[in-house]
Amino acid sequence: MRIYRDPTEVPPGPRARAVTIGAFDGVHLGHQAVLRLVHELAQARDLSSTVLTFDRHPAEVVRPASAPKLLTTLEQKLELLEATGAVDECLVLPFDATRSKEPAEQFVEELLASVLRARLVVVGADFHFGHRRHGDVPLLQRMGAELGFETIGLGLVAPTSGDGGVPYSSTHVRDLLANGDVEGARAILGRPHEVVGVVEHGDGRGRELGFPTANVAVPEQTCLPADGVYAGTFRGADDVVRTAALSLGRRPTFYAEAGMLLLEAYVLDFDGDLYDQPARVQFTHRVRGQLRFDSVDDLVAQMAHDVEAVRALAAG
Repeated sequence: MRIYRDPTEVPPGPRARAVTIGAFDGVHLGHQAVLRLVHELAQARDLSSTVLTFDRHPAEVVRPASAPKLLTTLEQKLELLEATGAVDECLVLPFDATRSKEPAEQFVEELLASVLRARLVVVGADFHFGHRRHGDVPLLQRMGAELGFETIGLGLVAPTSGDGGVPYSSTHVRDLLANGDVEGARAILGRPHEVVGVVEHGDGRGRELGFPTANVAVPEQTCLPADGVYAGTFRGADDVVRTAALSLGRRPTFYAEAGMLLLEAYVLDFDGDLYDQPARVQFTHRVRGQLRFDSVDDLVAQMAHDVEAVRALAAG
């Protein structure tokens, strides 16, 4: 997959393009179905299959106070797009205050028609773009008739069975994660929810209790599950995936008031230095919610039970 970080990097090329536009946060199974469709249509018309996405979620610029937490970083998203095998090119459009004020018609004329030479544009039926969300599917269809591209507006993709037929959506994934339902989120994502960060030095409390943990600092805009203890995996700089017991919370046993939110990974059967390493953490199962214990001994006993539960889940 060829990646362009700015419209000026897009080569004119001999082939026109089939373009799909969106945030594609999470690159879930619904997104993947759309990407496969665009790829098939592009092949049938001898076009390049092209994704137009953004270097940040547009809501972070347009309505930062209510912008959603992100299921994937930009680099995760690009990895997942490439892994589909359905994308020839991806243009990552820098999105800032100036871009947010761009008239919809200018976006169509300059970017879709001129830079990308679009012959087919595939978007969601409720897709809006341009200043004050003036642009929509009917506008694309009208302008496409003049500029030489066809527009297809798609409804949300729903599973053929299971999950009650609820359409796949990034918002639904966030809702499931907010309730700690990482298995439900996995059913929509097609993989365990993964966050990325860096292992930082902590207060060493886990090591004192006999369970040394890696404190993984993640970007502020990352979407995390509800506080609790989870089974999952930890992948560090050596790229080895290891089973881990994950604690996400504010350590209520030690702090009467809400402490700092921490993601701590106890990597099973591992003894090594993880400090300052990049880390990828996946949540596979919820073990329990966060609890406050009357004594440190009670906490240590529960942690031992949690580790055995995680081991059993990994084995199963």
